[in-house]
Amino acid sequence: MELIILGATFFGFLVLGVPVAFAIGLSAICTILYEGLPVAVIFQQMMSGMNIFSFLAIPFFVFSGELMLHGGVADKIVQLAKNLVGHIRGGLGMSNVVACTLFGGVSGSPVADVSAMGAVMIPMMKKEGFDTDYAVNVTTHASLVGALMPTSHNMIIYALAAGGKVSIGALIAAGLLPALVLMLCMLVAAYAVAVKRGYPAGKFPGWAEVFRSFAAALPGLLIVGIILSGILSGVFTATESAAVAVTYTIVLTFFIYRTMTWNNFLHAAAKAVKTTGVVLLLIGVSTMFQYLMGLYEVADFAGDLMSRVSTQPWMIFLLINIILFLLGTFMDMAATILICTPIFLPIAMKAGMDPVQFGMLMLINCALGLNTPPVGTTQFVGCAIGGISVGAVMRTILPFYAALIAALMFVTYVPAFSLWLPRLLMGYRG
Repeated sequence: MELIILGATFFGFLVLGVPVAFAIGLSAICTILYEGLPVAVIFQQMMSGMNIFSFLAIPFFVFSGELMLHGGVADKIVQLAKNLVGHIRGGLGMSNVVACTLFGGVSGSPVADVSAMGAVMIPMMKKEGFDTDYAVNVTTHASLVGALMPTSHNMIIYALAAGGKVSIGALIAAGLLPALVLMLCMLVAAYAVAVKRGYPAGKFPGWAEVFRSFAAALPGLLIVGIILSGILSGVFTATESAAVAVTYTIVLTFFIYRTMTWNNFLHAAAKAVKTTGVVLLLIGVSTMFQYLMGLYEVADFAGDLMSRVSTQPWMIFLLINIILFLLGTFMDMAATILICTPIFLPIAMKAGMDPVQFGMLMLINCALGLNTPPVGTTQFVGCAIGGISVGAVMRTILPFYAALIAALMFVTYVPAFSLWLPRLLMGYRG
């Protein structure tokens, strides 16, 4: 009965339009009161969930991404991408994919990525004669790669939601190949649609211009290398790497590029504080939710249900993907990770999936949810920039969805995409 109350109140609050964080917390409170547990359990679980040293990485990574967004780094990355692939059919679309991938690497946030790249690329593509729906779809889908990059705070959230079963360093290394696969799938989709619609190709500016734009963008791109090399060499931990990222970004935007203004710095700080507050609230209330799910053995219950459908690992992985996708359409990325990881990670591990690989599967599924109504944060931002309705974009979204699902299937059924680099660079054994 308690489990029914927990699930019914949670989904009931969501249907009523209550924000996800409050829906999670209120449903947990209702269940605790019904169970007759002391109310102090609520606060104990919230504080224990948030009072973890590793969570310091989250505000630092969020702040670093906001500084990159407001510090003029995007323009230099766009120019590099345009010089690299702008001469291919539908060149601006291809440039958009590469630029979103590169900026996702330094921001670690799909929403920051679509905000920065969309503000530059969508108006530019419309001016050059590209359809608005194409410009928005390319930008919103390519920006999702930010969830897999070393600066992604969602990796930190997953590592902690996994209960210490996975190394943050291994996750950071594991995200690089899936990010590359996702970029290549998006390039194929963008090119196929460009050919079908007859979009023009640009002109190659010459290798001298490519190298010049690369040199201009390199200081911004170095942040990925600094984080990776520092963690892999043992110079600093994943948490310390986030602080290093902020320090480097401040030096870069204020003293090297000299594109950061004081007003933009304050705006970036305010946005980072707001985002961090939302994330930590989600973590706190989700800890209550996880406590109740553990108390009522939800993971075992879900595993039994899936085993009745099939005992084949490939079918279990497919069912997990479908469930995560459906949940991601109406839940925030952090909330999905925090709630679903304790449920589905044990099931996936029992079926033979490594927790690092499952992390990549989880992140791609949650990123896909960012581009799917009714939540669809990145899609709403892209549509607002492009001045087009979500419905109009959804009518032509299939090729880009197919690219994302193809990347998800590669990561789900080919473990090497997630595990090869952690094993090579860190000696990870799982």
